[in-house]
Amino acid sequence: MPYRRTPQVQARLDAQRAAILDAAGELLAERGYAGCSVAAVAEKAGIATGSVYRHFPGKVELVVELFRGVVNREVEAVTKAAELPGDPVERVAAVFETFANRALKAPRRAYALLAEPVDAPVEAERIVFRRMFRDVVARHIGEGVRAGQLPAQDATLTAAALVGAAAEVLIGPLTTDNTGAVSGLRTFILRALGGSE
Repeated sequence: MPYRRTPQVQARLDAQRAAILDAAGELLAERGYAGCSVAAVAEKAGIATGSVYRHFPGKVELVVELFRGVVNREVEAVTKAAELPGDPVERVAAVFETFANRALKAPRRAYALLAEPVDAPVEAERIVFRRMFRDVVARHIGEGVRAGQLPAQDATLTAAALVGAAAEVLIGPLTTDNTGAVSGLRTFILRALGGSE
């Protein structure tokens, strides 16, 4: 007869997994990807290193799951920002302003999400993040084009270019002075869309 976990055992394992991810999230925000070793995560979570390996085969798999959770929260935040009243151009600007402001509040974590050298599976998650972000932006650009508020353009291509540009614009302020980064990014976004300031 195969072993079946009791609800109490499963609840304890689920709580431990959540504690591991919380600890990894704190380390990502403090030290970036390089600082998220399995040993460091175990120490931060107050558990044995072997307990981390019970839930994740290694650092890469742990950070991939962590990235997915963080990315989903970021995409949710920018999607919500874009649902505010206003024309499509303002909604696109709100997406980038929300993203930039959130990034600048947690610069080490944002740098890890956007640009820090990472292993290939984590880089693949980064690409998924950019595509999700692109799709949110493209939807509003398309609405702007259909409403005649923006010049005719390929909404997906423009959105991809803006996402890439925004990431590049933010990398410097995430590691140095961020004065004026958000307002400068807003001006760039509006001009790139073909709208006016």
